[in-house]
Amino acid sequence: MTTAPTRIPLTSLGDDLQVSALGLGAMGMSAFYGAADERESIATLRHAVDLGVSFIDTAEAYGPFENEKLIARALGDRRDEVVLATKASSETDDDGTVHGRNGTPAYIRRAAERSLRHLGTDVIDLYYLHRVDPAVPIEESVGAMAELVAEGKVRHIGLSEASAATIRRAHAVHPLAAVQSEFSLFSRDVLHNGEKAAMDELGIGLVAFSPLGRGVLTGRIRSVDDLDATDARRGLPRFQPAAIEANLALVARVEEIARELGATPGQVSLAWVMAEGAVPIPGTRRRERLDENAAAASLALDEPTLARLTAALPESEITGTRDARTSAPGADR
Repeated sequence: MTTAPTRIPLTSLGDDLQVSALGLGAMGMSAFYGAADERESIATLRHAVDLGVSFIDTAEAYGPFENEKLIARALGDRRDEVVLATKASSETDDDGTVHGRNGTPAYIRRAAERSLRHLGTDVIDLYYLHRVDPAVPIEESVGAMAELVAEGKVRHIGLSEASAATIRRAHAVHPLAAVQSEFSLFSRDVLHNGEKAAMDELGIGLVAFSPLGRGVLTGRIRSVDDLDATDARRGLPRFQPAAIEANLALVARVEEIARELGATPGQVSLAWVMAEGAVPIPGTRRRERLDENAAAASLALDEPTLARLTAALPESEITGTRDARTSAPGADR
């Protein structure tokens, strides 16, 4: 089952925001995962819209700015067919110099207006605070985002990588459409830290980034040598030689289940994420990989199969943390 369906169905996040049930994370087209391929990336973005994969995720940090500009070049004439999500990230100067987190109202406004220019649009469909700034009360950050909504510059707002307590405080200021967190068979913190429960209670959608375990669940990464020399994953704990060897032994169990279903390991991994009530945004810059990922929206897994997948990757057997952070579980990250 490697071909894409005719059309990806729609689903709802929070705040009456409808998106494709599976989105496209555009980060790797411009940053962090090795050399860019602009021509193929533009073709992939346009192909996504053709398939109905109309939920496109970016951020000012990806480049910086280059990913937003790429999306504008690719989809400018198809703006009305897509839901664009971008994020206010660490404070970044116009020349690309990056500073620390900045969740002040002044910076959020500056970043949003700059993203509007880079995206070539009059309105951002979903605007996230990329990371919570511990020096700024979340009420102030979300208040600034609510002002952008009132002004018609943003339609919906969200947070990325926030604790349950912060989600509740933010939602009390203005309804959140989504919270974006890393979520996959390899990363299930949101299920244990109360974050998903808070979202479900408040009617907020979960958007899952890295739903393929940063690529390892595709079965195509067999060692760090398969990654570009400039690929940032080379520095992640789970991709160190001993760790990736141990983790690939777990992926083999997913591959076995996928073979039984006539699917790829990536497809069953994405189907698991969707069955958990999240909208995955797997990243790719290749049309053939997009087709493979999109086909997961047509893969219905029964309860016994979902349970087998969960059991195939016991969290106690996963080697290495998902990144180098040392924050406590459930803390804003």
